[in-house]
Parts: sequence; structure tokens; C-alpha cells
Amino acid sequence: MPAETAESRVQSVIDLKLLREDPDGVRQSQLKRGEDPVLVDVLLDADTARRAAISTADTLRAEQKGASKSVGSASPDERPALLERAKELAAEVRQAEVRQAEAEAAFAIAHRAIPNVVIEGVPSGGEDDYVVLDVVGEPRVIADPKDHLELGESLRLIDIERGAKVSGSRFYFLTGRGALLQLGLLQLAVRLATDNGFTLMIPPVLVRPEVMAGTGFLGAHADEIYRLEADDLYLVGTSEVPTR
Repeated sequence: MPAETAESRVQSVIDLKLLREDPDGVRQSQLKRGEDPVLVDVLLDADTARRAAISTADTLRAEQKGASKSVGSASPDERPALLERAKELAAEVRQAEVRQAEAEAAFAIAHRAIPNVVIEGVPSGGEDDYVVLDVVGEPRVIADPKDHLELGESLRLIDIERGAKVSGSRFYFLTGRGALLQLGLLQLAVRLATDNGFTLMIPPVLVRPEVMAGTGFLGAHADEIYRLEADDLYLVGTSEVPTR
């Protein structure tokens, strides 16, 4: 398999071209996230090993093909030695393909371990280290404000108790105008998107493992997603997974 073809099968949240051209930038991104920058070098090494394994396997396959062709045109005296060499090359190809598969598996694990590169200007740290870029208007002062749940239940927009009874904690029913509000927001989003030239899509909600892995969900966050074991399919949580 050519190196380009093998690489095109492995898509992840980190761009390999960026990684190869600017590994220091990716290391800095890792530090900003509080992640281990050594993972960058692990991925670079795995990438080099994978490409070397692919090249070796391709070279041996080409040599094996040439040896097989030469057997047909060889003289009776030459044929036994050529057949023996072809047999040896076939064994070497099998071994090279095993090493290639191992290198690609190690590469895939290292690839998934590195998340997106942090956008320039984003502060280091966690959720409490944000920077306010702009403030528009002033918050209204509301006497005795209610939280969203109290407000929603008082207006009969949401039914938490029934949702928990049917599906467990953190589930709910949207009822009456609450359901209409959600549908209205969806219609507003669709209209704004289509008015600005976007094409509406309703993608599949179940995807294969390689698709889920390609958007970075099968690494450290694999235990946060739902999997249908019998079908080996994953339930998507956001639209970029099936539309990547």
C-alpha cells in the first residue's frame, strides 16, 4: 500500500503536515492544554516508523512481483533458483506486512493521543483562566431571579421528574411551549444557515469506529460515548462526526 494511501485512511484531530512542519508549535499547544509535550515526539517517531515499514513492504512486494514474472521466462536450469527466491520473498513480504500493521496500529494510538492545536492567543489553563474579549450591554438586574429549572417547571416547559422516571438522571421531557421553543430555535438556525448559502443535511446518528476515531472521540474520551457492541457502531453526539 503506498504511503499516501495509508495516511489518507488515518484522519484525526491533529494535522500530520502541521505536526511535521511545526512540532514545537504542537508541543507549546500541549503545554497550554496541560498535556504531555513528549507525546509529540512519540507521534513523530511512530510516524517515521510507520512510513519506513510501508516503504519496506512496498519494496519487497515489488521485488516479489518481479521475481514471479522472471520465473515464467527463465530457462529450466534457472527456474529452481528463481522459484526458491520467489518463495523467500513471499515469506519476507508476509513478515513486512505484519511489521507494517504493527507500526500502523502504534501510529494510530499515538495519533489519537494528541488533541487539536490551541488557537493562537488562547490563554493557558482551564475553564477558570478565560479572558473576556468584549462585553455588549449590561446585565439586567432582576429581583429574586429563578434558575432555568425552576423557571421552566413553573411555566410547564420542562418535566424533569418524568424524564428521570423514564430514562434516569439528567433526562427530561420538553412540554408545551418548551417543545415549541426548541423546534422554533431549530427552524431559526436552519433558516439563517440556508439564507447564508449553507446546505441543510441530516446525517446518520450511528457511525463506524474509524469515523468516530477520526474526530478524536476514541482516545481519552472513549468512555464518554455510547457504543452498540453487536453492530460495532457509535452514537454521535455532534454533527462534525458523520460530516467530517
